[in-house]
Amino acid sequence: MAGSTTRNRLTLPQQYLFLQKSKTVAGEGVLGPRRLEWHFHAQPTPLSRTYQVTLVLERDGTPDVRVVDPDLRLLAGQRDLPHIYHDPDRLCLYLPGTGQWDASKRLDLTIIPWTHLWLIYFEEWLASDEWKGGGKHPGEDDPNEGNRALRRSLQRQR
Repeated sequence: MAGSTTRNRLTLPQQYLFLQKSKTVAGEGVLGPRRLEWHFHAQPTPLSRTYQVTLVLERDGTPDVRVVDPDLRLLAGQRDLPHIYHDPDRLCLYLPGTGQWDASKRLDLTIIPWTHLWLIYFEEWLASDEWKGGGKHPGEDDPNEGNRALRRSLQRQR
């Protein structure tokens, strides 16, 4: 993983403890020998609906975040959902291979707040039909793309 060494990687039990002890990330989870699962409710603004979200992190894997309820596809109507990975639908919260997230970073300080931010952009998109959250999707061409790790990461996602 970019920027992560064996020495500073957080273990699943450490991530789980940070989530449990967080004063801003209320939820509950299950910790197994190879997998951490965290369930939480997200209401990104006081005027937002509440979303039921599940975060899964496998040992030596990357975070997998899914909105369980409400169904984002139903909210979107006939439109394609923006800024997600498909089969199954998972939120795109950072660009793999760039060091934005690696195993040395705490889920409660990165992935959880990024989930709230994604939901704010999603709600804006529902109203405007314009994704204002930025980011890059696999298959998008960037003529200035010189980072080999980034190119490999994008190739794996196709």
